[in-house]
Amino acid sequence: MSPTRWRTVDIVVAAVLGVAFGVIFWAWGLLWEGPANAIPLPGRAFIYGVWLLPAVLGPLVIRKPGAGIFTELVAALVSTLLGSPWGLLTVLYGLFQGAAGEFAFAATGYRQWRLPTAIVGGALAGGAATLLDVINYYPDTSTGWKWAYGALVVLSSAVIAGGGAWALTRALAQTGVLDRFPAGRDRVTV
Repeated sequence: MSPTRWRTVDIVVAAVLGVAFGVIFWAWGLLWEGPANAIPLPGRAFIYGVWLLPAVLGPLVIRKPGAGIFTELVAALVSTLLGSPWGLLTVLYGLFQGAAGEFAFAATGYRQWRLPTAIVGGALAGGAATLLDVINYYPDTSTGWKWAYGALVVLSSAVIAGGGAWALTRALAQTGVLDRFPAGRDRVTV
């Protein structure tokens, strides 16, 4: 079997991760638009990376081309179906963020699954999210504000989505639930 061919277990696990994060996204949206709304927007950029976790977690766990796109897109679809305040635009975000997060792994030929690659994937997903945000929500803000916002989102995404997904993958591997995946068999890579 080709190492890039998806098995049924790959599809199921990626879908389960996507659905789980879709529910998390829906709840995170309530927090984002509720209590967190009291924090000025540039400050909220520090917690933005949560939206991008599946874009990095999918490739780290599944280790197949398309895993970041699939997992982030399923999460966005579930979040939209549950009533995301941003509607169908959430699906567009999921597609772009998933593709950007996956790009870091694709650039290594899907051979590097270490922390630096995950951090770059998170940062790239944050860059995609920033671009979409600036176009859709903040076109009239100053250039300086856009750059500051972008830097905070990219930093948050590198730490939360990149580092967080890597740590979550390692934690899941330690439990044995990923034993059917390469991520579960190389429990000591950094």
